[in-house]
Amino acid sequence: MDNNLLSKLRQDIEGDVRFDNLTKTIYATDASVYRKIPLGAAFPKSVDDIKKIIRFANNENIGLIPRTAGTSLAGQCVGDGLVVDVSKHFTEIISLDQEKKQVTVQPGVIRDELNQYLKPFGLFFGPNTSTSNRCMIGGMVGNNSSGTTSIQYGVTRDKVISMKTILSDGSEAEFGRISASEFKQKQQEDTLEASLYNNLFKELDNKDIASEITAHFPKPEIHRRNTGYAVDELLKSDVFGGELAYFNMAELLCGSEGTLAFTTEITVQLNDLPPALSAMVVTHYTSLEDCLMDVVPVMKHPLQLCEMMDKVILDCTKNNRAQLANRFFVEGDPAALLMLQVSAHTEAELKEAVASLQKTIAQSGLSYANPVLFGDQIPKAIELRKAGLGLLGNIVGDMKAVACIEDTAVALPDLKDFIAEFSVIMKGYGQSAVYYAHAGAGELHLRPILNLKKSTDVGLFRDITTDVAKLTKKYKGSFSGEHGDGIVRAEFIPIMIGEKNYELLRRIKSYFDPKGIFNPGKIVDAYPMDKSFRYEVDRKEPEIKTLMDFSDSEGILKAAEKCNGSGDCRKTHHMNGGMCPSYHATKNEKDTTRGRANTLREFLTNPDNAAKNSFDSPEIKEAFDLCLSCKACASECPSNVDVATLKAEFLYQYQEANGYSLRGKLFAYNTKLNGLGSKVSGLTNAIYDSKFLGGLLKKSSGVAKERTLPKVYSFNFNKHLQEYGNQNTKSKRKVVLFIDEFTKYLDIEVGKDAIELLTKLGYDVELYYAESGRTFLSKGFLKQAQKLAIKNTQELKKFAEAGLPVLGLEPSAILSFRDEYKRMTSDKETAQKIADNSFLIEEFLAKEITEGNLNSSDFTEEARDIKIHNHCHQKALSNQKVTFDILNLPTNYKVTIIASGCCGMAGSFGYEEEHYETSMKIGGLKLFPAVNKSTPETIIAANGTSCRHQIFDGTKRIAQHPVSILKEALVQ
Repeated sequence: MDNNLLSKLRQDIEGDVRFDNLTKTIYATDASVYRKIPLGAAFPKSVDDIKKIIRFANNENIGLIPRTAGTSLAGQCVGDGLVVDVSKHFTEIISLDQEKKQVTVQPGVIRDELNQYLKPFGLFFGPNTSTSNRCMIGGMVGNNSSGTTSIQYGVTRDKVISMKTILSDGSEAEFGRISASEFKQKQQEDTLEASLYNNLFKELDNKDIASEITAHFPKPEIHRRNTGYAVDELLKSDVFGGELAYFNMAELLCGSEGTLAFTTEITVQLNDLPPALSAMVVTHYTSLEDCLMDVVPVMKHPLQLCEMMDKVILDCTKNNRAQLANRFFVEGDPAALLMLQVSAHTEAELKEAVASLQKTIAQSGLSYANPVLFGDQIPKAIELRKAGLGLLGNIVGDMKAVACIEDTAVALPDLKDFIAEFSVIMKGYGQSAVYYAHAGAGELHLRPILNLKKSTDVGLFRDITTDVAKLTKKYKGSFSGEHGDGIVRAEFIPIMIGEKNYELLRRIKSYFDPKGIFNPGKIVDAYPMDKSFRYEVDRKEPEIKTLMDFSDSEGILKAAEKCNGSGDCRKTHHMNGGMCPSYHATKNEKDTTRGRANTLREFLTNPDNAAKNSFDSPEIKEAFDLCLSCKACASECPSNVDVATLKAEFLYQYQEANGYSLRGKLFAYNTKLNGLGSKVSGLTNAIYDSKFLGGLLKKSSGVAKERTLPKVYSFNFNKHLQEYGNQNTKSKRKVVLFIDEFTKYLDIEVGKDAIELLTKLGYDVELYYAESGRTFLSKGFLKQAQKLAIKNTQELKKFAEAGLPVLGLEPSAILSFRDEYKRMTSDKETAQKIADNSFLIEEFLAKEITEGNLNSSDFTEEARDIKIHNHCHQKALSNQKVTFDILNLPTNYKVTIIASGCCGMAGSFGYEEEHYETSMKIGGLKLFPAVNKSTPETIIAANGTSCRHQIFDGTKRIAQHPVSILKEALVQ
C-alpha cells in the first residue's frame, strides 16, 4: 500500500498511525507460531477515529486486525492488513452499577486491574486466564476466554451483558439482551443492524438448519467451546423456541475474534468476591493415567479450580528464577499433579470441605502425596500454574512445544478415553506431548514437540492437528476450548461442525461484513495453518558471531527466539514485579521485552541489507533505546529472555560498525574520570555545583540539565580498616570486602560504614579493589569489560579457593561476577566458582543470622520505621528478603519493602537528556509516591547508588545504604 494513504489516515484521526519497519515488525507476531507483516498499526483515541479507520479499510479494501495485549496462541492478532491497537487509549472503566453487579469498560481494560478496582465493592470479574495480569477485556470477549475459575464462574460469554460496536458500514450498534417483541421491532428498521436480525432470524428459524446445528456442534455440557460462531447459543433463545426469555447478539460476537464488528464498550456481569478462606489440595501421581482417573470423582466436590500440570512443565519451573520458590509444595518427581481448591466462609466449613475432598482422594488411592496449602501459599501455587505456558519456551533449541492441539475440550466422562486415544496418536508420530490442563473443565492443553523450521515437522504439524481434530470430533468435543480458532484451527471448523454449518458461518460473516474487512483469514475462509510461520522453513540460519557467550541458548538468535510472545512484559506498574519499566511509562509495544526480542530476531534473521554486521540496524537501536538493563526480564519472563544482556551485545556490535560516541565514552570510562577528579575533589565538586560550569559540562556531554551530578571523593580505605580492624576482639571469620568503582570514588561513606560494621561485628576484613566493568557493560564497551572480567576472575580465584566470601556493596557491581562474567571468560569452571563465592553484603549477613552468628544484642532497641527500595539487579539475581532480614536485626525496627519496580535511573540512563523524562516518569509511578507518603522520620533504604541519586532528584529525600543504617544502629 502507498504510505501516502496511511499518512493521510494519520492526519485524519486524533490518534496515530505508524507504518515504519519497527512497528510492522513488532506487530507481525503474537503469542502464536505465525508471522504476517502488516501494513502498519493504528492507535485510535476515540470512537470517531475507529469509524474513520473502518471507512478507510472499506475504501482501500484492506483488512483490520483488532488487537489488545496480543497474547493469542492461535494467531488471531496477526494479518497482512492494518493492526488496530486499542490497548493504549481505550482503557477506561466507564461505570459500575453496584445494584446490578455490572461494570462497563472499554476493551483495553486489563482483567486484573479491573478486579483491583472492583475489590473494595466486594465484586470481581470471574473468568481468570493465565494472562490475567495483562490480558484485556476486549481480547477476552473476542476469544471467549475461560481460565482456571470457569468451573465455578463460567466463561466470558456467560458474563457479557451488552456490547457497543461499530459495524462494517461505520454505523454504531449496541447489542444486549432483548425480548422476542423487541427482536421483532429491531427487524423493522432500515439499518445494517436491522438486516442482521432479519438474516439471523431467517437462518436460525429454519428447522433444518437448527437441527444441523444441534447434531454437529460440540456437546452442550462442554462449557468451553469456541468452534466457529456460537450459533448454538442463540438457539437457546425463545425467539427460536428455546427456554431463555431473551436474545443477545453479544453472545454471537463473544468468541468471534473481531471478525463481525469492532467493539468499543463492554458491559459484563460480576460476582461477589469468593469466600475469604481457601485451601488447596495438590494430589501427586506417578502416571498421567492415574491423574486423569481422579478428575471425575474430585469434580463432584464444589471446587473453585481443578488444574493439572505434568512433569514437562514442572521441570521447566526448576530453571526459572521467579518460579523456583513457588515449587515449595512439589514432593518428589510427579508425572502429573492436580491442584484442587475449595473455599468456605468459616474455618469449620473449610475444614469439613478439605476432609471431604481428602476422603474422595483416599478412596481412589491413586495419588502418592496430597499436601494441603493455605493462605498465601495458594496464590504462589496458582502463579506456578499460570506461568506454565510461557515456561515451555525455556526448551533450548529449535524443538518447541507447539500450540496447535492445545485447546481441545471434551465432556468429563470422555476425558480418560479421549486421552488414551490421543496418546496412541502421539506415539504413532513418535511424540511425547506436554499435558497442561484445566482438567475440571475437560480441557487439555496438549502440545507436540516440533521444530517448525523443518518441512518434515511442518508436515507433522498439519498431520497431528488433523488427526486430533478428527478424534475430538469423534467425542463431539470442542477443538477450540478457550484459545480460539485463529489461524491454527480455523481450517478444521468444517470437520468439527460439518460443511452445512460451516457454510452457515460464512453467510453470517457476509451479513455482518460483506467486504471482509474485519480480521480476514480467521474463522471462515481461513489462512492456511501451515504457512506464514515466524521462521522460513528449511532455511539455513545466519551465523552470528558475538563477543559474549550465548551457548546456553545455542547462540544469540535462539536467545531472542526464546520469546514466545506470551506478553508477561505487558503487565503495568499496577501489578507485582518490575518488568518492563519503560513499557510502564510509555505503554508502547516496542518498549516491552517481547517487542525487543521480536525486533532482534527479525533483523538478525532478515537484515535490511547484506551487511556483514547484522546488528547494524536502526530498528534494533530504537527498540533497545529505552531498555534500562534492569534485568527484570531475566527473572520475570517465563522464558528468561534477558534483554539487558542482549542489549549489551547489540550496543557493542552496533558501535563497532558505527563508532562510539563521545558521551558513550564519557559514561563508559566514568571510573577513570572519577579517579582523576578525585585527586582534586574540591575543585571537581565545585565545578559540578556551579550553575554555569556545571550546566556547561552537562550540556556539552548530553546530561539532563535537571540532574545533580554525583560528587567525587578520595579516601584511604586501608587506613580506615586498620583503625577499626585493630578494635576487633571477636574474630568470627575472615571475609573479603569488594571496594568497587562506585564505592571507591562516589559512595565512600558506604564503604567506611561497611568496614566499621563488619569489624565491630567481629569479622576479619580484607579489602579487594577492582573495577567491575559495569559502566562498560551498560554502554556496550564489551572489549573493555571483558578485559576487566578476565583480570578480576584471575584475582578473585584465590578467594574462592580459600573459601573467603567476597562481599559487595553495589549490587550492579558484585552481581556482574555472578552474571555477565560467566559470558566473557573462557575459564567457565573458575567463573562459576567466583559466581558462587560472590555475595551482596546483605546476603552474607542474612545467612549469618540464619546460622546463629548474628543477633539483635549488638543493636539498638530504639524504634524506627524503615522503607526499602532494592536495586533491580538484586531483585532479578538475588532476592529482596535478605535486605529485609538484616534491617530487622534491631528489635524495634519496623521494616517494609516498597513494591517499587525500577527506580528509573539505571546508571547513566536517567542522566541522559533524551531519557530524563522517561526516567522520572518511571520513578513517579511507584517509588516517588511511596517515599513522599512516608513520614520525615522514616528511614529510606536503597542499596543502589543510582537508586539513591534518583530518590534524591525525585523526592529530595536522602536514602541510605542498608549497611549505613545498621552501622548507625550498633550499640558499641
